[in-house]
Amino acid sequence: MAIPDFQTLMRPVLEFAVAADERAMKETHPALADLFNLTEEERDQLLPSGRVRLFHNRVTWAVTHLKKAGMLEPRRRGVYAITEKGRMALKQAPERVTLNYLMQFEDYREFRNKSNLPETNTFDGCGSQSSSPIKPDEQDEGQTPEEVLGSAWTAIRDNLETDLLDQMKQVSPSFFEQVVVDVLVAMGYGGERSDAARSVGQSGDGGIDGIIDEDPLGLDVIYLQAKRWENVVGRPEIQKFAGALQGRRAKKGVFITTSHFTREARAYADMLENRIILIDGRKLARLMIDHDVGVSPVEQYVIKRLDTDYFAGE
Repeated sequence: MAIPDFQTLMRPVLEFAVAADERAMKETHPALADLFNLTEEERDQLLPSGRVRLFHNRVTWAVTHLKKAGMLEPRRRGVYAITEKGRMALKQAPERVTLNYLMQFEDYREFRNKSNLPETNTFDGCGSQSSSPIKPDEQDEGQTPEEVLGSAWTAIRDNLETDLLDQMKQVSPSFFEQVVVDVLVAMGYGGERSDAARSVGQSGDGGIDGIIDEDPLGLDVIYLQAKRWENVVGRPEIQKFAGALQGRRAKKGVFITTSHFTREARAYADMLENRIILIDGRKLARLMIDHDVGVSPVEQYVIKRLDTDYFAGE
């Protein structure tokens, strides 16, 4: 079962609240997860930020909207209770309580107007941003604000990954090898960029394009194979690289390409005694973004939330 959106969760929250004098958020999350038969994987799924669990976030926003509509009331930190308005709503509300349904309540309309939620920013396809009014139920199946930001972040990142990959396919093989070294240095390998890599691009290298220190002290080394290819990398290329490592009595290698690897190539690398890491073009683009290689920040948004610990001693 897919994880329900926060609008779908609102009526179950009310039904859960009405069965007790008050409810704690820490008991609401597992109770609703059980109600919808969510798997452990679904319960633990994170937002793109990697900091907040998706289902918890949706439950929290369902409770928030119901509070704004006057159907729930806060009792103390992390604890809420159903109101008389909430009890009445359970008798009259449809099977799925939505944002449009909540708009009939004056308190909720005031909340919407203050927060300007009926408007959304859209892009006209030419990079220009415009605002247009929308109905609450037209918001991506009731995505929470964090999900909207997460979806936008994911779309921007996916587009950047594609742009990076396209750019790397156009650079010279020698520059691509520099990119590989820069990424590994940014990840903490090799010490300084000036002396990080050795023997890059030498002829007769036996299938090895470079050597980089695993640590700044050079206690161990990693052998590199960097291929700016369009064609898929198959098992024979991995076998050649593995043979080159064996010839140097090397234990660790990284094979990086702008294309991708066949299933047979990955299976062969997994069965080797020596450790060979395969990094395809898409993964390389992700590493470049994560470690600020070939990219630069444009905008940064910091999302903050209430620090309940600050008010704990009040």
